[in-house]
Amino acid sequence: MLEKIGFHASVAGHPSPLDFNPSAPFTDAFALELGVALFLLLFFVVVRFSLNVEKPGAMQSTAEALNEFVGSQADQIIGHGYERYQAFVATIFLFVVCCNLLGLYPGFETPTGNPKVPLGIAILTFLYYNYHGVRVQGPVGYAKHFLGPIWWISWLMFPIEIISHLARIMSLTIRLFANMFASDLLTLVFFSLVPIGVPIVFLGLHLGVALIQAYVFMLLAMIYLTIAVSHEESA
Repeated sequence: MLEKIGFHASVAGHPSPLDFNPSAPFTDAFALELGVALFLLLFFVVVRFSLNVEKPGAMQSTAEALNEFVGSQADQIIGHGYERYQAFVATIFLFVVCCNLLGLYPGFETPTGNPKVPLGIAILTFLYYNYHGVRVQGPVGYAKHFLGPIWWISWLMFPIEIISHLARIMSLTIRLFANMFASDLLTLVFFSLVPIGVPIVFLGLHLGVALIQAYVFMLLAMIYLTIAVSHEESA
C-alpha cells in the first residue's frame, strides 16, 4: 500500500522517506494500537447486536457501566449538551486504557510508551475540541477566546493563547508517554532482578498508573471541550 502512493522500500543510496522496511512495515506499537482499535470496534458491534432489555449480558452490562461512568463525568465537567461529546471522550478513555494495560502481558510493550501513539491521540483531541469550538461559536466568536478579556492588550494575548493551545498537544503527549514509559521500565527492571514474587507489586503499580493516566487524559479532553464551547452553553 505504501509503494502505491510513492513510498518505496529503502535501498542502498536511495533511502525511503518513511524508512519503509518491506519485511516489517508495522512497528510493534502501531500493530498493537491497531489491534486495540479492532478489538474495541468488535466489542461495540457485538454489544450493539446483542442488546437485550430484559436479560442484559455481561458485555452489555460492562458497556452500560462504562457509558454511565463517562456520562456522569461529562455531565459534571461539560454540563448541558454533554451527550454530543460523550462518544468521543468514552472512545479516547477506552482506547488509552486498553493500550496502557497491554504492558501487563509478558512480551507485550505498552503502545502508549511510544511517544508517537500519545501524540496521535493528542493531535486528534486538539482538532476535535477546536472544531467544536468553531462550530458552536462561529469563527469570529471562537477567535475572541484568543484575544483575552482586555481589548488593548489583545495583540499580546493572541500569540500567547496560540502557543498555549499548541502546548496542550505537547502536554497531553508527554504526560501519557512519560508515565507509561517509566512504569514499563520500572516493571522490566524488577522482573530482570527478581523474576518471582516482587514484580507482582509493580504490575499492580502499572495497573494503577494505566487507569489513572487514561482517566486524566479523558478529563483533560473534557476540560478543553468545555472551554471551547462554554460561551454558547452558558448563554
